[in-house]
Amino acid sequence: MLDKIDELLKEVQGFTSTNKDEIEQFRIKFNGKKGILNDFFEKFKEVPNEQKKEFGQKINTLKQAVNTKLEELKEATSSQVIIEKEDLTKPAFPLELGSRHPINLVKGRIIEIFKSIGFAVSDGPEIEDDWHNFTALNLPEYHPARDMQDTFFIEQNPDVLLRTHTSSVQIRHMEENQPPIRILSPGRVFRNEAISSRSHCIFHQIEGLYIDENVSFADLKQTLQFFTTELFGKSKIRMRPSYFPFTEPSAEVDVYWGLNSETDYRITKGTGWLEIMGCGMVDPAVLKNVNIDADKYSGYAFGMGIERIVMLLYQLGDIRMFFENDKRMLEQFGHL
Repeated sequence: MLDKIDELLKEVQGFTSTNKDEIEQFRIKFNGKKGILNDFFEKFKEVPNEQKKEFGQKINTLKQAVNTKLEELKEATSSQVIIEKEDLTKPAFPLELGSRHPINLVKGRIIEIFKSIGFAVSDGPEIEDDWHNFTALNLPEYHPARDMQDTFFIEQNPDVLLRTHTSSVQIRHMEENQPPIRILSPGRVFRNEAISSRSHCIFHQIEGLYIDENVSFADLKQTLQFFTTELFGKSKIRMRPSYFPFTEPSAEVDVYWGLNSETDYRITKGTGWLEIMGCGMVDPAVLKNVNIDADKYSGYAFGMGIERIVMLLYQLGDIRMFFENDKRMLEQFGHL
């Protein structure tokens, strides 16, 4: 009888099935009212006293093996049922639809406006060398105008830095292309400035460059007149003399915002005029640095901070909001 129990134990350990009917027959065979285990417990009374201990241990071992096997089969078939019932073609849990970042919205709109008059987009690296970021732009070493752009230097000798403006993209483009050139250079720039509601160490610029024969300051003004009308709906602009090392003459561009509300008084300081960008005619020294004939070609350049434009369009009072990823602020924006 002990040998019979050992054979049954091997049968239990070797049994496997994923068919629920076969598993149920296995359970009845061993654990049913007329099953093998109950039969052995009935025969226990007839076993000689000297064999009862060993016989009882064998029966308990067999019982435990049967119960363990049934638990394993139950788990396996339960998992299978879940997989069979799950429709794997169903969509996942609904995801919240986001909205485009206000900086990207406005950048896209600016690019769209200038593309309509022939400008193409040119891109470049955010980690720059001294030549493309400063020297080629008529900012040689020790030039005092470099102090206007507090810089994050990564290495020295040679100088490697985070670009302080996207003008470096224009230099790279002019080195590889001859006029006519008409490009926009949008991108992220970095300056070592204290972070406040009006300034940040990271911000976005979009700069434009047009080089061709007989380009004049009148061409520049007309281009910017068209841009301000398209973006702001404001057609009145003025240009104030200014200084930039890479343009001569240079100017700051103001748009007449008006004084129709208390907000207008606040953002224009009661004047109605609002500064939106800098511009000027490309300095001949810059053209010479990139091997473009300054006697034959002339051109203009302009540049603006995208955050400033966004703050004007959406009446936002703190530049830090663009970098905090606060969903409450970002989800307000759909399309410009």
